[in-house]
Amino acid sequence: MVTFFAALAILIGGYAVYGKLVERIYKPTDNPTPAMANPDGVDYVPIPTAKAFLIQLLNIAGLGPIFGAISGAMWGPSVYIWIVAGTLLAGAVHDFTAGMLSERNDGASISEVTGKYLGPIMHNVMRVFSVILLVLVGVVFMVGPAGLLARLTPDWLNIRVWTVIILCYYFLATLLPIDKIIGRVYPLFGILLILMAVGIIIGTMIHSGERPMMELTLKNLYPGNVDGTGVKPIWPLMFITVACGAISGFHATQSPIVSRCIKSEREGRKIFYGAMVAEGIIALIWASAAVAFFWNKDGTGTGLSALKAIGGGNSNSVYDMCVALLGKIGGPIALLGVIVCPITSGDTAFRSARMTIFDWFKLDEKKIPVRLSVAVPLLLIGYGISFINYNVVWRYFSWSNQTLAMIVLWAGAVYLATNYENKNRCWVCVAPATFMSAVSITYLMYAPECFNLGAKGMSGLTISYAVGIIAAVVFLGIFLFTTYRNPVASLERQKTIVITRK
Repeated sequence: MVTFFAALAILIGGYAVYGKLVERIYKPTDNPTPAMANPDGVDYVPIPTAKAFLIQLLNIAGLGPIFGAISGAMWGPSVYIWIVAGTLLAGAVHDFTAGMLSERNDGASISEVTGKYLGPIMHNVMRVFSVILLVLVGVVFMVGPAGLLARLTPDWLNIRVWTVIILCYYFLATLLPIDKIIGRVYPLFGILLILMAVGIIIGTMIHSGERPMMELTLKNLYPGNVDGTGVKPIWPLMFITVACGAISGFHATQSPIVSRCIKSEREGRKIFYGAMVAEGIIALIWASAAVAFFWNKDGTGTGLSALKAIGGGNSNSVYDMCVALLGKIGGPIALLGVIVCPITSGDTAFRSARMTIFDWFKLDEKKIPVRLSVAVPLLLIGYGISFINYNVVWRYFSWSNQTLAMIVLWAGAVYLATNYENKNRCWVCVAPATFMSAVSITYLMYAPECFNLGAKGMSGLTISYAVGIIAAVVFLGIFLFTTYRNPVASLERQKTIVITRK
């Protein structure tokens, strides 16, 4: 258990130390926030800090830190390093950056913000890319809980019936003002999410005799690993698979929802950076519990093969863990949390997609017929995608998720390099942006759903690594050339651009 508690301490300490450093880099001001300056009763509604934190946590912490962390556990305890380092140095920086940039641009959606700092071409790319990602997220967070509910209810309430029921809720949450449903029930669900994670880790500790928590090792323990390199390499596969538990581009689409509701910029670290650290803790708990639950204490590791056989992180593995670790009473309570939390991310995914389209075409969010004209087609498209194999949808979601995070970090780097006299502030975003560029491009080359170079064995893996690293270096070079070449001119250019809400 030493590794688990050490990782937990680093996450908490990192929020206090590194989170404060990131906050100082962005220099919070006392300028009126969008919610205070232009409240509209729909999306721009002032919300207390504690409630905003819980809403942000539920917006971002759906199935990602649970399913992704459990799937990441198939590589063994090395997943702890990515969850901790990724959360503090990349994920929380990414979420804080997205929240602050949106708040400072009148609560604009992330596609509009990114377009401002990365140019018109990327502006349009991000509009399309973010809507596609948000619909995929909505589908993932619709089918997952529907599968769990189908296991707990009579046969006639199958996964299709539950999918339609959840879709009806999504319709209401997407359409109604934020304080009518989301603002009222999310704080309660947020508490449930936290209690569920606490219950899982306590259950894991109680069963430590039969299912001990593993200590840190860098060895690739993925089932089928023979020669030490692993048939499923840690990089890039684990970094993509864990997704929301370390860094997630989906969070950048959610931060504008809360940036339109905060009362002061000084709440940013608590809400945006803090919620991501809380999600990292949740991911750490589920990854630790999964490694302990599926690993054999005799050291053979055949349990991870069982985890792989049932599809990694999905409703089946969560169900088995909850019932075995928490018993007849605790199991259903934990399952309820796993069901509720993804639903509360799926509804805001579709809401964010609606907001992105509204910002794109400058539509009036106050008119219900206009909201209906966008919300209904989005939900119908999501329902259609739900018929596709869940694991395939998850893989596409994971890659697009991390790619979006990479783009947002580059946008944050440009903002910091061109809006402050000390342009070296940008490295807090440049470093993780460069790393995620390498991860995303490597996965694009290697994965079967992409260019599938992994099918060529070690030669394909080597080519994937080379292309990913070269691409990251090229992106870094472009950034350094364009922002350091004439930073004063860039600063003046940024000052002339204003995003306004109709």
